Amino acid sequence: MRLFREILAYLIGGVLFVGLIPFLMWLCSMKPELWPLSIWRIILSVILIVIGLALSIWAIVYMRRKGDGNPLDAFGHEVAPRTKHLMTDGPYRLSRNPMLSGIFLYLIGICLWLWTWQSVLFFVLFVIVMSVQVYTEEKRLRRDFGEEYEEYCRSTGRFFPKLK
Repeated sequence: MRLFREILAYLIGGVLFVGLIPFLMWLCSMKPELWPLSIWRIILSVILIVIGLALSIWAIVYMRRKGDGNPLDAFGHEVAPRTKHLMTDGPYRLSRNPMLSGIFLYLIGICLWLWTWQSVLFFVLFVIVMSVQVYTEEKRLRRDFGEEYEEYCRSTGRFFPKLK
């Protein structure tokens, strides 16, 4: 049953973040042509998309191996088994939410590809919703890991590395 829940969580996350969100951005943008783009937009978009997906996948794999759990926790509701260990190294030394940071980079690449104000507005609204989700998740992490999590918060940025 646990394996089924984990696979389901990964499928939901992949479909939602990598497929549905960009599709909705495209729809909200009045279905702009996807080609032809200027070469600089193609290059920069692809770089952001690849880096974003790579960071998210690295974080997911790392969480599964080191955290012994799954990232999908939707507004305080456990969709799949939660991690049992606070992760502060690997991709989590860069950001407390590297999966989401990667998705943000990926979606910025999509916004650049679509090149519409509607896609940017959709992205901003997405960031707001996900920030609320992260806030609820952080309350749970404070309960679960206490001072260890507080120290981690002081040294690591929520979405991007802290400048020291």
